[in-house]
Parts: sequence; structure tokens; C-alpha cells
Amino acid sequence: MSHPLRRVTDLSLDATTVTALRSALRATADEVVQAIIDEVPPYANALSGRMGGTIRRAVRTALGHYLDLASGNATGGDGGDAAYELGRGEVRAGRSMDALLGAYRVGARVAWRCLAAGAVPAGLPATEVAKFAELTFAYIDELSAASAAGHADELAARGRDQERHLEHLARDLLAGATPDVLLASVQRAGWQPPHTLTAVLLPAAQARLAYRALDPGTLVLDDLPDGVGVLLVPDADRPRLLRQLTDRTAVVGPPRPWKRASASYARAVRARSLSADIRDTEEHLPELVLSADVDAFADLCARALAPLRTLPAATARRLEETLRAWLLHQGRRDEVAAALFVHPQTVRYRMSQLRELFPDLASPHRVLELTLAVGLRAG
Repeated sequence: MSHPLRRVTDLSLDATTVTALRSALRATADEVVQAIIDEVPPYANALSGRMGGTIRRAVRTALGHYLDLASGNATGGDGGDAAYELGRGEVRAGRSMDALLGAYRVGARVAWRCLAAGAVPAGLPATEVAKFAELTFAYIDELSAASAAGHADELAARGRDQERHLEHLARDLLAGATPDVLLASVQRAGWQPPHTLTAVLLPAAQARLAYRALDPGTLVLDDLPDGVGVLLVPDADRPRLLRQLTDRTAVVGPPRPWKRASASYARAVRARSLSADIRDTEEHLPELVLSADVDAFADLCARALAPLRTLPAATARRLEETLRAWLLHQGRRDEVAAALFVHPQTVRYRMSQLRELFPDLASPHRVLELTLAVGLRAG
């Protein structure tokens, strides 16, 4: 089966012309490489030494394949396969596709000049020169397209690899992995550690959408249990972050040194389990502290408020409300009365009852226990 580019033109170089052109392949390849070095800045230092020799051989191979094509003897796509791999290699070398396309343009011009200079003296009729040019530049276009495909595929593969590495890093951070494990994950992911990370919990379906508006160094996972997603935001401006999440069902943990991101995540998880209304964990620290050990808090309440359990329910409820207001307003009777919408004398009477129930009410330790017990129960 003939090569697809044979459909471009019916050109078929005779043996004399092909022989003349092949004899100049080495010199042509050298000129092409030198022109690329001179005219395409990204290659100024890339084509010297061993690499330069490799590229010169590759150029000679491509030109040889082209001459096979021009003489009607090429049937395969070796040139395209090599160009595809060249495109992939350029990604690994850190060069853009623009640089490679620039090299192709320069190479095409120089190669055509050298080939034409050899073909015409060899007897190529003037009527065939135009066909020769058309086939030359069609071949370069084919190589360019193959390289572009290789470049794009390598970028996509690298992007997928990096995404996997970043996800692995995020999981290590949430799991509280050791510093050595975290540093290894950071290196694999090519991620620049910030000073702090702030964990944000939100529905998995919203995670990627929210991520787009945040710092590009943000780590994201959207496949946690119960349909939860998490963002780990580097060096977050907290007020701005909260504004960016205004329209989302999010819980924002505290900032923590990046190696301790698991602590921010743990607090956000606990806040989410405590109440669906919590957004900023920093605004709910008392509730989070008191709910850290639910059994301990229940025991504290039972012990601290035990004297009230001896009273009728309505009386106990009124006295507990009075005790809460008294603790909140630090014993200022008029303020307690205003908060309860009662007369100051009523407050005085109720406080005398409370002092009988709690003889050590002036004790700092008793005040602390009662403050904790009645504080959260108010919510």
C-alpha cells in the first residue's frame, strides 16, 4: 500500500536525482540543525554534544525516509512514528510545542533549499520542482502533526500522573502520615509546601467547582465516604476564603502547619457531625471543646447539676436559667434581672435558693464546672 502523502502529488524522483540528494544528506542535516540552533532560542544549548549527534542522525533518517517517499519507495509511517516520539521527548525536556514547531519551520526552509539545490543540477525538470516543493512541505506538516500529537499525549499522561500523586499526597496529609512519608509524597507530586493548610469539607459534587476559584496549590479529594469532598487550601486568607464559599455547604477548619493538616481536617469533621449550621469552626470553639468527649461532658453535667434534680422540673428549669444568667453576667443582679425579664428581688430570692443547693457556689472550681455544664446546655 502506498504512503498517504503520495496522493498529494504524482511526483516520483528518478534514480539519478535521488542518488545526488542522498549523497548530500549529511551536509543537509548539519545545516538544518545549525539553523535551528541559530534561529530557535530554546534549542541554543540543547543540540550540542551527544544530543546534537543524536538529532543530526534523526534528521538524516527523516530526510532519507522523505527521499524514499519522493522516489515512490516508501510504504510505512516510520517518519511519523519518530516524530510522535520526538513530541513526547520535548515534554520530558521541558520544551513547548511552539519551540518544536518553530524548529520544524526552520528545518523545512533549510531542507528545501538544500534539496532543491541538489535536485535541479541533477536534472529535475522545472515542471517537477513545484511538485517537489509541495511534497516537501506536506511531509513536514505530517511530521509536525505527529509531533504535536505526541506532545499532547505526553502532557496528558503527565497531568494524570501528577493528579494521582497530588491525590495520594492529600490522603497522606489527612491520615496524619509521618514527616518522612509526607516529604516523599511532596517530591513525587512536585508540590510546593505552604506554611499552613486549611481543611474545607463540602459535598463531593461541589469540591471540584469550589477548587477552581481557589489557590492553584489547593489539594482536592472528592471521593471520601458519605459523599464528602475536602479541599486543603494553602496559606488561606480566611475572610476571603469564607466569602468564596458563601454559596456552598462548607465547613472550614482552622489553619494548621501543612504537616499537621490532619488536625484541621479532624476539627472540620467534628464540627460537621455536631451541627449542620456550622461553617467557620473558629466561631464555635466552645461547642467543639465541650463536645470533644461527649460522655465526659454528660458526666460533668450530671454531677454539677445534681442538686437541681431534687426539685420539681419547673422549679429546676427556672433556677438553671437564673444560674446561667448569673454566671454570664458575673453576678450583676440588675443585668441578670433584665436578661430574665424579672424583678431584681426575684433574682435575689432565686439566688438564695441556689446558694442553699450549692453551698460552695463561690468556689472557682464550682463556678467553672457550672459554667461548662449550663453553657452548652443552653444551645
